[in-house]
This record gives sequence, structure tokens and C-alpha cells, in this order.
Amino acid sequence: MKASNKLSAAAKSEARWGWAFIAPTMLGLFVLNFYPAINTVYQSFCKTGDFGRGNTFVGLANYAAAFSAGETWHSIWNTIKYALIEVPFGVCIALVLAVFLNKKLKGTSVYRTIFFLPMVCAPAAVAMVWKWLYNQQFGLLNNIFHSNVAWISDPHIAWISIGVIGVWSVIGYNMVLFISGLQEIPGDYYEASSIDGATGIRQFFHITVPLLSPTTFFIVQTRVIGALTVFDLMFMVIDKTNIALQNTQSIVYLFYTYAFTNGNKGYGATLVVILVAFIMLVTVIMQQAEKKLVYHA
Repeated sequence: MKASNKLSAAAKSEARWGWAFIAPTMLGLFVLNFYPAINTVYQSFCKTGDFGRGNTFVGLANYAAAFSAGETWHSIWNTIKYALIEVPFGVCIALVLAVFLNKKLKGTSVYRTIFFLPMVCAPAAVAMVWKWLYNQQFGLLNNIFHSNVAWISDPHIAWISIGVIGVWSVIGYNMVLFISGLQEIPGDYYEASSIDGATGIRQFFHITVPLLSPTTFFIVQTRVIGALTVFDLMFMVIDKTNIALQNTQSIVYLFYTYAFTNGNKGYGATLVVILVAFIMLVTVIMQQAEKKLVYHA
């Protein structure tokens, strides 16, 4: 006799309860993720109607305007410059700190907490403190170095100053991830290498770095995506009247300006789609690089 494919009453009840439990999550994903994403792509082909009412389909006009506008490419370059500061320095400094704080030393828990504190600080508070540190007349940095540097209003160095804040903000998060990765490395490797006469530096480059490469790649990939979507830091540190705004505004900052300040949501949605496409391209390149650079034990 053939086995019956019909579900029993208990199995049907279990399936109904399963759907009931996942329904809120699925509804939330659709309302908060899927629908906004689809609507953003649609709006990128439209022009916002007069007084913000309705959308007028304009095809690829927004894309043509965005790609021909110098400010689009300038904002993308500003975003890349920020990522080139935040990601390498944030990863390298966090790795060194993680190696030291992973040792059985007195007070390591306190230091871990101190370095992680920037991650739990409100962005507005962080911006306010750093704006005071960078203040040209009364800032702490200029008082320490006895200088008169316009840290956040000089177009030539403002993007570096913003990058420094970004590095300071993510070190604690990266450090915690590195510590968790370090604790997964067997101590036998270090003991065997010590017997063979390997120094701490050689152990770091020949054991720690290769075995930690999966964690490093994960951190780099997530931080690249985070750096390419930076907004709140630049928005709160750089005022709209700041002469360095053009040299620091990110692509997300430009999107905010067009979508919420100028009311041109169609053009703003176009900038978002361009950014998403760029992030996807970078992600594909990093995924290909993973096959050659990441060591899987």
C-alpha cells in the first residue's frame, strides 16, 4: 500500500501554529523591508509631483541627471575616502588591542568595557563632544598642540577629521569580535611555536593573522558596508553652512538633502539605488577575494 501524503490532524495543527508564530516576523519584513525597497526602486523612475503630491513617471531621467551631476561622483568619492580611513585603521587598531586584551592580565575586563563604550554612546553626544575637541578657538586639540587648525572647516583636512571620529567609534565593536575569534584559536599552536623558538611577533603574523582571517574578513566586509552608508556622523558634525561640506558629504547625506530638504524624493531614491548597486559590486569583489585571502583551518 502507498503511504498516505495527507497530514494528520496533529501535523496540521502544528503547521498552523508554526505559520502563526512566523506571521508577525514576515509581516514586519514586508512592511519595513521589502515594500520600502520595492517602492524606492519605483520612485527612482519618477519625479515628485507639485507640492509633494503624487509621482510622475520620467523613466531614466533621474539616473541620467545623477550620473551627469558632478556632486554625485564627488559624494561617492567622499564616501570612499571616509571608508579608506575608517576600515583599515579601525580594523588594525582593534586587532592589536584585542591581542593585548585577550591575555590574562589584571584589569582586562575594565579596559574592554572602556574601549567598547563609544559603541553605546548616542551619536548626538559623540558629535557634540568631538565638535568641542575640534573647535578652532577653544578646542582641546588646538590647546594641547598650541595650534590654530580648522579641523572640521578646512576642506583639505575635514574628511580626515571625520574619519578619525569613525575609527574611534568602531574600535570597540571590532575589538570584541576579534577577541571572540582569538579565543577560538587553540593554544597548542602557540605552545608548539614557543618550543621551536618563535617570538611573539612571528606568532602574531604566522599564527594569529592566518587563523583569524575569517573573523577579519567578516569585520572588513561589514565595516565597508557601514562606512559606505555613513550619514549621522557627517550630518551632526558638519553644519550646512560649513565650507567643507562639499568635501565631506557622503552619498547618503546627498540623498537626505534631495529627499527630505529639497523634497525631490524621486532623485533621492535614484541616489539610493546607485549606492546599493555600488555596495553590491564591492561585496561581490570582496567575496571573490575571500577565496584567495581567507584561510580556513
